[in-house]
Amino acid sequence: MSNTTIENVTSIADKLKLGMAVLVIIAGIVGFSVLESKIPLVGRVAIFIGSLILAAVIAWLSEPGRRTIAFAQDSYSEVKRVIWPTRKETIQMTGIVFAFVAVMGLFLWLLDKLVAWLLFGVLLGWK
Repeated sequence: MSNTTIENVTSIADKLKLGMAVLVIIAGIVGFSVLESKIPLVGRVAIFIGSLILAAVIAWLSEPGRRTIAFAQDSYSEVKRVIWPTRKETIQMTGIVFAFVAVMGLFLWLLDKLVAWLLFGVLLGWK
């Protein structure tokens, strides 16, 4: 059994912030659609992208947003610690995978032909 806990948004202020972020995104979508005849496409896309940025800022001011930022920072520091393979190792492993796939493809093709011959040629007598 897992010992993980699920954290919910419990603060009313955080719920209002996240709700306002959703409303800002909806307003951006509605604005993009409603202003079709009045503003050129570039302006409407700018309004929509602006609403997404504003919603992200509002969401990041809440506690779940701060936890998300902390998680992203921790993830980035973990990625910096990873020992990535060298170019030579990457090419060797890719070659091994390709060779394995080719051998397995050939094996499965031969097995398919053998089963087809046994089923249709030997058992059923079809040619």
